[in-house]
Amino acid sequence: MFRNVRFYRFDSGWPKTEEESSQLLTTCAFRPCGPLTLRSSGWVAPSPEAGDALVRRVNGADLVRLRSQSRVLPPSAVAEELEHRIEDYVARMREQPSPREKRKMKAEARDELMPKALLKSDRFFGFVDIKQKLIAIDAAQASASERFLRRLGAAVTLANVRPLQFQKPLGDLLSAIFLGDTPKQFAAGRECRMQDAADYGAKVRWTNFDLSDPSIRTHVADGMRLTHLAIVYDNILSCVIDEDGIISKLRFVGMEEDNSDELEPIARQDAEFVLLSGTLRNMIADLEKLLGGMI
Repeated sequence: MFRNVRFYRFDSGWPKTEEESSQLLTTCAFRPCGPLTLRSSGWVAPSPEAGDALVRRVNGADLVRLRSQSRVLPPSAVAEELEHRIEDYVARMREQPSPREKRKMKAEARDELMPKALLKSDRFFGFVDIKQKLIAIDAAQASASERFLRRLGAAVTLANVRPLQFQKPLGDLLSAIFLGDTPKQFAAGRECRMQDAADYGAKVRWTNFDLSDPSIRTHVADGMRLTHLAIVYDNILSCVIDEDGIISKLRFVGMEEDNSDELEPIARQDAEFVLLSGTLRNMIADLEKLLGGMI
């Protein structure tokens, strides 16, 4: 269900019922791009099998899904059309168009090509942990999570939304896990990335390596900063965490061997979401204890 997670905190309240949450999100429901619209984003049903509701509340968390549709109009296509218009202008007027005229022709070319452009949609999940006042977004790029938060804030009043941070640097804990000083819930995986503290362009990455190898650990002892580390949490969750707390390559250990395909789609999704939200909730609670609390 989720491959990435970016966490955010907020200070305001949240609707008390699933129906109230869904009704608020309806004000920002997805609408397809119009002929001259470059991008459109809005909420869609996270569980189509369960109906048109825009929120699915399970395990104390509201699951939502954002759809973002955009028109694919390459700048090169606009440039080529503009070139033809300039050639036609010169043939008619016997002079080069002024900068203002070029800008006008470019806008006209773009408006004419826009309705013919291909449409592309991206859909990504997120959920709100109601009690903890946490928002989790399945977004690989910061721009996607920002779009998600803008649309959520347009539908529901949110106060002081900010990235999840702890009192102590998460990078220090990742380094401790990497060097073998491992809290019982956390184990180092087989991937890490480092960066030279004196040269940000100097980076090194190991994938599918035994990170206990002294030749790898020596780099940290010699001054390189650990920026990403694969971990296994509680023998359940495998992922890569960076020093800012952004999670990628998330998967559950043994999920590829389960028999949940026998379940109905909505039951399977609910089961996956209970596992996901519950495990992430426990992991954040453990990080909070280890790092002195949230900011």
